[in-house]
Amino acid sequence: MSAFLHIVCPHCQTTNRVRSDQLRSAPACGRCKKDLFTGRPVALDVNGFERQVARSDIPVLVDFWAAWCGPCRMMAPAFESAAAQLEPQVRVAKVDTEGAPALSTQLGIRSIPTLALFAGGREIARHAGALPRAADIVAWTRRHLP
Repeated sequence: MSAFLHIVCPHCQTTNRVRSDQLRSAPACGRCKKDLFTGRPVALDVNGFERQVARSDIPVLVDFWAAWCGPCRMMAPAFESAAAQLEPQVRVAKVDTEGAPALSTQLGIRSIPTLALFAGGREIARHAGALPRAADIVAWTRRHLP
């Protein structure tokens, strides 16, 4: 018998119950009917971040970045590729620190890019600085999964 997981929709932020053995079967949101996993990082604002981290039963990997940041732009393609490899076991997301300065301050984000891994509503790992290859991002994430 499969357990049910709470998965927050990246489009409408509705919390969905999904059987764990159905994660790889392209589950759709019960509300908006869009795919729960896109294989791409989800752009989050403050409310979206809070919902994804607090209500998801899967870990959430967040890239804190800014458009003006050269290392952030350099890492973006690798982060995009890592999302395709990590989903659906991990939600992969991005938070623009310029658009969410209070969240960045609250979390103590002092340099960008910063990767933070959340599970069970709390931060479990952090890496400051760019990881230039998708394989590095995936390995770092998997090494810190609960």
